[in-house]
Amino acid sequence: MCYHVNQFSLDFDEDFKVIVPEHFVKEDTDRYHLNGFAHPKLWVIASDKPGELQQMEWGLVPFWVKNAEQATDIANKTLNAKSETVFELPSFRAAIKQRRCFIPVTGFYEWRHFKSKTFPYFIYSENNKVYLLAGLWEEWTDKETGEIRKTCSIITSAANGLMEQIHNTKKRMPLILDAKNARIWVSSGLEKEEIESLMKPIEASKMKAHTISRLVTSRTENSNVKEVVEQMRYEELPELVS
Repeated sequence: MCYHVNQFSLDFDEDFKVIVPEHFVKEDTDRYHLNGFAHPKLWVIASDKPGELQQMEWGLVPFWVKNAEQATDIANKTLNAKSETVFELPSFRAAIKQRRCFIPVTGFYEWRHFKSKTFPYFIYSENNKVYLLAGLWEEWTDKETGEIRKTCSIITSAANGLMEQIHNTKKRMPLILDAKNARIWVSSGLEKEEIESLMKPIEASKMKAHTISRLVTSRTENSNVKEVVEQMRYEELPELVS
């Protein structure tokens, strides 16, 4: 799955053009570790403004949700959407057809299980540029307050060879798009078969990963700091097989 991401200092490829709002620079701080269960606002590029960065709350709230209590409950269950069932589940089946987005990240975090212990990893691009994670978005209106909330979910797929070793219990990974397919992803008029053709795991050769300290899971220390991605080796942990 994908519940933890890094959006600090997003470095886009030169051929990837996107409008960056003025407040981006001011707000692009302390985004080293964003925990989905805290429902942070993520930077996203969505189908309603396909060439511009905007912010959406992590945890998709479908348009048909009736009240704030139900919205809070469902947002904890919709941080991710499985590619295999996204066209079937009520929470996602409207959004996948009409409201797609992608989330640029510097990297994401996952845990490897080994001999009853878990070891955290930071996973990032081979060229240290951004990963573009496929997602869905919705716009929900709180009828009691009139507040309009834009929310999103990250799509996951079966793991590739690298992620099978790291996320070795669930064997899932976020759906990562290249720049060309990301642009297609947020375009309108796609048929189901065209959308499904884009939902394939990225090649393991395009990914880098290293173990990090357990600061990322600390309940007493602030994990949203630059040190969270620093490499830490564990002698008891076997190396990944390339």
